[in-house]
Amino acid sequence: MTASERALELARIAARAASEKKAGDIIALDVSERLVLTDVFLVVSGANERQVSAIVDEIEEKLAEAGVRAVRREGVGQARWVLLDFTDIVVHVQHEQDREFYALERLWRDCPVVPLPVEATTT
Repeated sequence: MTASERALELARIAARAASEKKAGDIIALDVSERLVLTDVFLVVSGANERQVSAIVDEIEEKLAEAGVRAVRREGVGQARWVLLDFTDIVVHVQHEQDREFYALERLWRDCPVVPLPVEATTT
């Protein structure tokens, strides 16, 4: 089983939104084989708490325009590691230091990387 087309489209929208706010190291992982709760993890980095918050706001705005709202939000107050659960996708916006420390990509390295549009990955 692979990620649904809807999940892939939402991941692309969220990746573009993150890129618009200069997020770094944008990667999408197809976790549908490992988890029943979601299809895609999108992981992005911000240089500081202010940028993490701006990235979160932009992702939420663009996904709302696509008709999707987060069912769960965690870490927004601290803006170090914000988790946005949109059911089909889960977005992790992490401060660069936290991203390096927790290394989610390493934990999920067995999952396929989802191709993203070039404009969403060049930061």
